[in-house]
Amino acid sequence: MIKVVDLKKNYGRVEALKSISFEVEKGSVFGFIGRNGAGKTTTMNILTGLIKFNDGKIIIKGKDFQENKQEVLKSIGYLPETPTFYDYMNAYEYLRFIGEIISYEGKNVSKLLEMVKLAKHKKKRIGAYSRGMKQRLALAAAFMGNPEILFLDEPASALDPEGRMEMLELIEGLKNEKITIFLSTHILNDAERVCNKICIIDEGKILLTENLSQLYKSYIQPIFDVEFEEDPTDKIDLLKKPEWVENIKENGRKISIYVKDLDYAKKEILKELSKLNTSVVSYQIRKSTLEDIFMRMVKQK
Repeated sequence: MIKVVDLKKNYGRVEALKSISFEVEKGSVFGFIGRNGAGKTTTMNILTGLIKFNDGKIIIKGKDFQENKQEVLKSIGYLPETPTFYDYMNAYEYLRFIGEIISYEGKNVSKLLEMVKLAKHKKKRIGAYSRGMKQRLALAAAFMGNPEILFLDEPASALDPEGRMEMLELIEGLKNEKITIFLSTHILNDAERVCNKICIIDEGKILLTENLSQLYKSYIQPIFDVEFEEDPTDKIDLLKKPEWVENIKENGRKISIYVKDLDYAKKEILKELSKLNTSVVSYQIRKSTLEDIFMRMVKQK
């Protein structure tokens, strides 16, 4: 659906994007994550036609973006990080106004307001809306024209927990519409919840692009967290004997076993735990979160 090859963007002598490349599959939710200033918004502004780029190639829907910009943009919706409105209008008036500008003939305005859960507030002045309500209204405006690709720039970054949850639920609901979603965010928990594929950018460079499920497998931590019914301190030395055990950290009734060979440890750990003759309450392989992976990648770079 979207293919970016060796994209470069300079602001004077500053390299904002340093030959970045990635692909976004049709119907997926693509998480474009990075710290503030990493190059997320610059990339999104380029892909939505708001700014030019210095070098590289962009293919959207199989067409060269530069050569077919106006045609391609008709299939794109965009929610900026800080949307602006005419505060004296109400939501219904605003969407009707936007619809007239773009000759919108798709779903009617009332259905759009229902989709973003603003139907009950459609006659309320936008100036009296909360930040979360404004974000949802902006999403409705981005959805006008029945876009095949939806760009969302930090859609939940300034929202309170309730507003964030509502926005994420709306994004999850859009998956059923078969829309390709390009989600830029620095909130890793949000990306972890709704995305199929993750792309990490830092200082204008792509550090990795991978399916989320494969990412967890690739970066699984070789650590077993074990909880005992009683404090096992006097028996821990027995667990340090196997060659595949690298280190053990203790915390009361809980221990973390760092192993050298995860596959071998999976087969042997229960056997070794049984030798302690102490009841085990639980044990599990520690799962890497997206935040763990992100921090590891940034430190390695």
